[in-house]
Amino acid sequence: MQENQNIQIIEKEGKMLVPGVVFASQKLFEKISQDKTLEQVKNVACLPGIVEKSIAMPDAHQGYGFPVGGVAAFDLKKGIISPGGIGYDINCGVRLLSTNLSKDEFLIKRAQVLKELDKNIPSGVGRGSELKLSEKELDEVLLKGSQWCLEKKYATEKDLLHTEDSGCIKNAEPKKLSQRAKARGKSQLGTIGAGNHFIEVQFVESIIDEKTAKVFGLKKDQVVVLIHTGSRGLGHQTASDYIQKMEKVYGFSNLPDRELACAPIESELGKEYLSAMAAAANFAFANRQIITDQVRQSFKKFFEKIKIEIVYDVAHNIAKFEEFTIEGKKQTLCVHRKGATRSFGPGRKELPEDYREVGQPVLIPGSMGTSSYVLVGTEKAREISFASTAHGAGRVMSRTKAKETLTPEEVKKDLEQKNISIKAGSLNGLVEEAPQAYKDVDEVVKVSDELGIGKIVAKLKPLAVIKG
Repeated sequence: MQENQNIQIIEKEGKMLVPGVVFASQKLFEKISQDKTLEQVKNVACLPGIVEKSIAMPDAHQGYGFPVGGVAAFDLKKGIISPGGIGYDINCGVRLLSTNLSKDEFLIKRAQVLKELDKNIPSGVGRGSELKLSEKELDEVLLKGSQWCLEKKYATEKDLLHTEDSGCIKNAEPKKLSQRAKARGKSQLGTIGAGNHFIEVQFVESIIDEKTAKVFGLKKDQVVVLIHTGSRGLGHQTASDYIQKMEKVYGFSNLPDRELACAPIESELGKEYLSAMAAAANFAFANRQIITDQVRQSFKKFFEKIKIEIVYDVAHNIAKFEEFTIEGKKQTLCVHRKGATRSFGPGRKELPEDYREVGQPVLIPGSMGTSSYVLVGTEKAREISFASTAHGAGRVMSRTKAKETLTPEEVKKDLEQKNISIKAGSLNGLVEEAPQAYKDVDEVVKVSDELGIGKIVAKLKPLAVIKG
C-alpha cells in the first residue's frame, strides 16, 4: 500500500487487471479499512475489460459486490455490466430545491410545514402513494421518466433541464422488467421509502464560491430543500432479477466474488439489463419529481408567494456511457457509479446550458442532523476519477450496531439541541440513521475539495427532517 496525501494506491496483485485507488485522508482511510471495502476494490479490479483503475471514494464502505462509493469504467468491447456495481436502489439520487424564503421566514411556520410535508409525502416501510397507476401508466413512467411528469403537469420545462439526463434515460424498455418489479413499484411513485432516504429543509449557512453559487441560484440564509430517494421496490426487484439471470447464464466460478455477477456489455443479457436499469432509473427521476410537486404544494399552503426551483438532480447508483481520453485517445466507456456522484467540469455537453460555463452542481448530503454541501464538478475529476466524487458521509456503523449502541431518545435529544425538528417513519429508522453511524461529512467533502474532484460552493444546515 502506498500513500500520497489523499490518494491511497492498492498495487496490482493476483488476478487484479488494474490497481485500486482509494481517495481518502488518513483519518477516513482508517474508517474505510475496518470492513471489506479494500477487498471489494481489489475484486472489482479483476473484472474483464476494466480500464485504468478500481476506485473507492472518501465515503466508501462495504456494499454488495462493489463497495458503496465504488467507481469503475469498462471498455465497451471487452467489458461487463454488473448490477452489483450499480446497486439495488437503481438511481437512488439527490435533488436540491431552492426557495425565495429566508431562514427566519421559514422558522415561523416550521412546525406547520413539517406536518404538511409529512402528511403529503409518504415515508417509511409499506406506506404507499395516493397516486395509483394503471399498468399502462406505469409503463409510460418507465419509458419517459420526468417527461411523463411534465405531460401530467407535475413538472415544468425548467425542472427537466436541471435534472441529470433531463430526467429520462433513453433506451428504457418497460417489458424488460418483471411483473413482480412492476407490482412493487405500482403504488410507490411519490414516496420516500425507508433507510437513509429523507427530505430535509435546510438553509444556506455559508457561501464559499460566490460566483458559482450565484449561477446555481444560492445565497446566504436562503431556505433550500434536499430530497434523497430512488426507485424503491421496483429498482430493488429489478436488480435481484438480473443478478439471478446473470448467475444462471454466466455463472460465478470465474469471479472473485459471487456478488459481482455480470454479463458482457455487448451480450443480449447485458443489453437487456441496461434497458431495464434505464426504465428503473426513469421511475426514480419521476419519483423525485412527484415529491417535488408535493413539496411545492405543501409550502404554498403557508407561503402564498413561494417560488421553488430545482437547482439540480443527480443520480448516484447508475451506469452511464461517457466519453473520456484514455492514453491520448477518446473512448466511450461504461462507467459504473455505486454511491458516487457524477462530477462534470465546465463545457460538458451533458450539462444544462446555464451551468455549462461553471460545471455541474454536485450534491453531497450529510447524515441526519449534520451539514450537507453543494460542490461543483471539475476538469480534474475527469482526469483522475472518471468525473466522479463522493455521494454522502458513508456509514461507519452497521444498522444493527447503531440499534445496539444508541436509543431513539438520545438521537431526538441530540437533534433538538441543534434546533432541528424531526418526523420519522419509525424509531428504528431514526436510530439506524443517526449521525454517529456515519463518517464525518466535513472530512469527506474536504478530501474531495483538496483533490479537486469537486470544489466546495456552499454549506447547508438542516432545520427540519423527514426520515423514512
